[in-house]
Formats: sequence, structure tokens, C-alpha cells
Amino acid sequence: MKKVWLTGIVLLMLGLFLNAQAQPQVQSGGYFFDANTKHFTLDKNEGKRTVELEVNFKKPFESKPNVVLSITVLDAVKDTKMRYSVEAVAVSRDGFVVKASVWGDTQLTAIGGNWIAHTE
Repeated sequence: MKKVWLTGIVLLMLGLFLNAQAQPQVQSGGYFFDANTKHFTLDKNEGKRTVELEVNFKKPFESKPNVVLSITVLDAVKDTKMRYSVEAVAVSRDGFVVKASVWGDTQLTAIGGNWIAHTE
């Protein structure tokens, strides 16, 4: 009977350990670009213009995460077309870069949003 209990406890502990190892990791935060951002040119001239922000995770992930970005703030000059993109580039276990771009005559005075990084 002791062997049955001991085996059950060992299996339970092993299951808990493996389940803890398989748990997804999640971190989140925000980003914001405007005239106060270093190298901000989204509100000037014409053609392709880009600004970037490096994001470092508070705790490195065990594997490379997926990063999802959203836009919550968009302030544009009213007489220009809206052409913009925001993407996560250079994603690693330690962080990533938020890259915001405009092209043509688009002029943005601010753009911001949220990000969430997760593993499966």
C-alpha cells in the first residue's frame, strides 16, 4: 500500500512540475511616439519616414515570444492621407523594437498603442 501512495505522490509531483513548465508566459506594455521622441520625423516632409523604440522585457522569455501590437492613439495632420504601419521587429527572448512608419505626404504628430508578448 505504501508503494501505491508513494507512486501516486511522485506522479502527482511530476505532473505539477511538467504543467508549470508548460505554462505560457505573458508580458505587456505600451508605446508612444511624438515630437518629444528622439529622431521623430513622422510629422515632416514626404516619402518614407520611420521611428523606432526598443522595448526590453522585464524578465526574458524562455523562448522567442509572439508580439502583438495595437494602436490606441493616432493624431494626424488633417490635409494629408493616412498611410502608416506599426510593427514589431527584431523580436528576441529579451525584447523587440516597435517600428512606426509613414510614407507619401502623410504627417502624424503622434502615434501610440499597446503591446502584448506571449509564448504558447
